[in-house]
Amino acid sequence: MSVFERYLTVWVVLCIVVGIGLGQVFPGTARAIGAWEVARVNIPVGLLIWVMIIPMLLKVDFAALGEVRNHMRGIGVTLFVNWLVKPFSMAFLGWLFIRQWFAPYLPADQIDSYIAGLILLAAAPCTAMVFVWSRLTGGDPLFTLSQVALNDSIMIVAFAPLVAFLLGLSAITVPWDTLLTSVVLYILIPVVLAQWLRRALLARGQAVFDAALHRIGPWSIAALLLTLVLLFAFQGEAILQQPLVIALLAVPILIQVFFNSALAYWLNRAAGEKHAIACPSALIGASNFFELAVATAISLFGFHSGAALATVVGVLIEVPVMLLVVKVVNSSKDWYESGSSQR
Repeated sequence: MSVFERYLTVWVVLCIVVGIGLGQVFPGTARAIGAWEVARVNIPVGLLIWVMIIPMLLKVDFAALGEVRNHMRGIGVTLFVNWLVKPFSMAFLGWLFIRQWFAPYLPADQIDSYIAGLILLAAAPCTAMVFVWSRLTGGDPLFTLSQVALNDSIMIVAFAPLVAFLLGLSAITVPWDTLLTSVVLYILIPVVLAQWLRRALLARGQAVFDAALHRIGPWSIAALLLTLVLLFAFQGEAILQQPLVIALLAVPILIQVFFNSALAYWLNRAAGEKHAIACPSALIGASNFFELAVATAISLFGFHSGAALATVVGVLIEVPVMLLVVKVVNSSKDWYESGSSQR
């Protein structure tokens, strides 16, 4: 892991402090940036999201889809957890914790927005960081690559209807035109551009491609951090008034991560899949494509929304929580292999 990736939580905390400070000192500038929109898409954030996402998608080789048939049990488990369990369990946890148990401690006008942010966070499986988590657990690289390629292919067509359906179940109105615009801007176009750039670089040799990835990688993290500074410049007043909100939003996210990673890990063991497959399966099942969630939340609900804040809480806890999951699956390898009838 790079320094930025390893200490992502520290950088996010710094962005919170800097963003809140800038929002208090220069409120007019923050409002001007927030008003720079076309069709409800904030132009500065849209550009930052592209800088953030395209380097990650460069790592995805859609030719790896041909490897899917070699790991059908692990692929099946991961798809089940990613697309059937995780989004619906998060919608339930959001309803239970945010609308029921924590409602007295949260601003009433943001309850729906918080739940929407949690749903957006869970509706898209992780694309980039999962390669790091897989490497730390000794995961099968071909399985990881093929699963990410398959998830990204599904995400292009499934993200919008899944989000709309779950928001509808939660009685949250979502503008379809803005949701579809978000899918085109933040999934389809970046995928096409990244794959075009990937092929162009690989045509010049693997060394050129690897060097390009190394050079542009930090830009992705920098764009994420700058987006967070802008977001907290808008959210600062609400956070200062109710600092407990971030802790409360973290509860369903943490439960979702641990539940889904444990479920995927156990199902792979029950299916007799190798530990090198079960580890990335559990990690893909638990982590989120938080960059997409942040971008979509801002497009649908705005900088000031509880949805945007909820997705940022996911960013805040991603690295330490996933490192804990990595530690658990590594330390439980003997237990896993003692009960897995690997075939």
